[in-house]
Amino acid sequence: MKPDSTLRSKKLVHHSILFYIAIIFLSFSFSKRKPSENDVLFFVREYCNDFYPENRIKELLFVSVKQQRIYLIRHEKMITSYPVSTSKYGLGNIINSKKTPLGLHKIQNKIGKGIPSRGIIKGGVYTGEKADLEHYPVTVEGDFVTTRLLWLKGLEQGINSGGKVDSYTRRIYIHGTPEEGLIGKPSSHGCIRMKNHEIIELFKLVEKGLHVIILDV
Repeated sequence: MKPDSTLRSKKLVHHSILFYIAIIFLSFSFSKRKPSENDVLFFVREYCNDFYPENRIKELLFVSVKQQRIYLIRHEKMITSYPVSTSKYGLGNIINSKKTPLGLHKIQNKIGKGIPSRGIIKGGVYTGEKADLEHYPVTVEGDFVTTRLLWLKGLEQGINSGGKVDSYTRRIYIHGTPEEGLIGKPSSHGCIRMKNHEIIELFKLVEKGLHVIILDV
């Protein structure tokens, strides 16, 4: 190996070590406190560059499970963020587990334009009924999808795409819920829940094809 090649290899190893130290530090920070906007932007940029360089991700939704928060990022700028609820059963990608899947996804479908707030959606269709909101942190009967939904498709074969780990087949959504009092802590059956007025806002801001990254940080 030529000296310059050896030097480049050493630099790459050094960069990787520094990156993973940063990942560990930021993951720890995320779990202990509310990260700053700069923390989130730095983490997402470095994570995407290291793990998904071929996707050249410039716009995305980032779901932080530990923070129970979703962030809309465009060209390294924070557009907005909202509290969410991931699964009360934990994290996992297996069908029928009722767990929230991790990894890289994209918005495959947007459903709900024109549906009134609290409108109940079943099988992608508005039933004509409205759910009663629960503002206290209690569970109501049924697992209702309300107002709007963003249907996610996994992009990592064997992790969240294909076979028994397919997020799209599992109907993993970002959607409204009548259990607004539980937003901010894990309470869903696998999906990512939002308050109804906030999913309406987010629905207007995103398009089909947008990347979505769900991470346990």
